[in-house]
Amino acid sequence: MPRVKVNELLKHATENRYGVAAVNTLNVETVKYVIAAAERERVPVIVQFYPGFENYTALKHLAFAACDMAERASVPVAVHLDHSNSFEIAVKGIRDGFPSVMVDGSALPFEDNVALTAAVVRTAGIFGVDVEAELGHVGSGDNEDDIVNSDHYTRVDQAVEFVERTGCGSLAIAVGNAHGPYVKTPNLDFDRIKAIRSKVSVPLVLHGCSDIPQEQLKEAVNLGMSKFNIATEYFRAMYQAMEKGIASGKFDGNAVGLMFDIQEDMIGFVVEKIRLLNPNKFSL
Repeated sequence: MPRVKVNELLKHATENRYGVAAVNTLNVETVKYVIAAAERERVPVIVQFYPGFENYTALKHLAFAACDMAERASVPVAVHLDHSNSFEIAVKGIRDGFPSVMVDGSALPFEDNVALTAAVVRTAGIFGVDVEAELGHVGSGDNEDDIVNSDHYTRVDQAVEFVERTGCGSLAIAVGNAHGPYVKTPNLDFDRIKAIRSKVSVPLVLHGCSDIPQEQLKEAVNLGMSKFNIATEYFRAMYQAMEKGIASGKFDGNAVGLMFDIQEDMIGFVVEKIRLLNPNKFSL
């Protein structure tokens, strides 16, 4: 099955009331596990890559591998570059073969964020590349103020204006979520999600989904959020699978055996997330 465009996939998810797991990857193996889980569940998925990991795997190498694997998958798979915080990084991602990129100008003043996002949208449009943007401050989970201070959250009126002026294909919003491990349990602002969903035409994205309570994620799906970014928990699952394999003693220095051994745990983790984000039991 040919890989799909992120925007098409998110619109389908919105219409069919399921959330798409957008899982950050690091290498070919972590891409493989995400796609294998989607194939088992018969539900679409997004494979994405954080540009800060480029020193581990070059953008062009992972883009090529992920796109090739997506083309060969038996379910729709989209490929996306996460969190480009400058025009140059976003355009580099386009050049290196990502069919979808995120430009994150959320740390900038509103007008500067509009200008940056619109510039990326114009450039990406030439190449048929989708663009995700962010409005509001999705900060760090280890900073309590980033989680609880509603001054950081996305304003409904600004979200409407931002989408209209930039032409972005999807919008990541701040509603009590944050990146990385949380210092305290987050409580998503469901009223804000509902209000933004009712006013904004494009699919909505929730970053920082690792460790958000399950019932909150299900409610976010039912309120119309479409893309759910997962990174911290996925890499934690990878570490724990390796730790378990080493502790078992059955590999005794055999790294190849260890890498084969972690596959089922990694696939199983993604399967659980796909099921969680599919409360209405959509299936292909």
